[in-house]
Amino acid sequence: MGHLDHATFGWLTPVLSYAMACIGAALGLRCTVRALGATGRARRNWLLTAASAIGTGIWTMHFVAMLGFGVSGTDIRYDVPLTVLSLLVAMVVVCAGVFAVGCGRDRTRALLLGGLTTGLGVASMHYLGMAAVRLHGDITYDPVRVGLSVLIAVVAATAALWAALHTTSPVAVTVASLVMGAAVSSMHYTGMFAVSVQVTPSGTALPGATAMQFIFPLAVGLGSYLFLTSAFVALSPTTGEREASASAQRHDERDAQPGERSGTGTRPARTA
Repeated sequence: MGHLDHATFGWLTPVLSYAMACIGAALGLRCTVRALGATGRARRNWLLTAASAIGTGIWTMHFVAMLGFGVSGTDIRYDVPLTVLSLLVAMVVVCAGVFAVGCGRDRTRALLLGGLTTGLGVASMHYLGMAAVRLHGDITYDPVRVGLSVLIAVVAATAALWAALHTTSPVAVTVASLVMGAAVSSMHYTGMFAVSVQVTPSGTALPGATAMQFIFPLAVGLGSYLFLTSAFVALSPTTGEREASASAQRHDERDAQPGERSGTGTRPARTA
């Protein structure tokens, strides 16, 4: 039985992965709040941004944490297509859940359906990512802990979508994202503690890419996306600010029209 280490770099990967989950949650919640105050194409765009932020945050959290995962007696590689598929699954299912809540007429039903769909999708993303792990040996799972991790994922997803509907102030969104980040991290490490590895020593080369060759660059790229999108959302005006700006512009135009008309009517005649 191989010894599993979930933090080969100490507290760096758990703390950094938690931070990525919180950033993705905070950005997703803010975008959902913006979406609920918009209509038409603007609502769709905000919901798409929210889904991509939450999905990216969850996936980045998982694989940043996996950078600290090690098994004594064997190297670890990652199957690239399966890893990319896990990212796509995270995006698609979170998108389905966010749109169910953002566009559904019956909010309670949409919340339950969206939470279930998103939670199962997050769990699928996690275990697809684990299926991408290649090592010298066999991986087995404790079914009770696997079931607990899936339950945590569903509850966390439902709570996150509920928060998207009921939190509007920046302080409330911050608290909700911290809680959601903790829930996603708990789901991940519950699933990881369900893992057992029976190592079979071998000198053959493992297929796939190392974490530093593939996971690290992709996580850095997605993390940069989260930070840049957060800056964009923070700097973009809210619906209320846009309406106030438009109202002020219309008011200035109305004030300017009488002056323009009087100016043209009182223009002095040219003298010879």
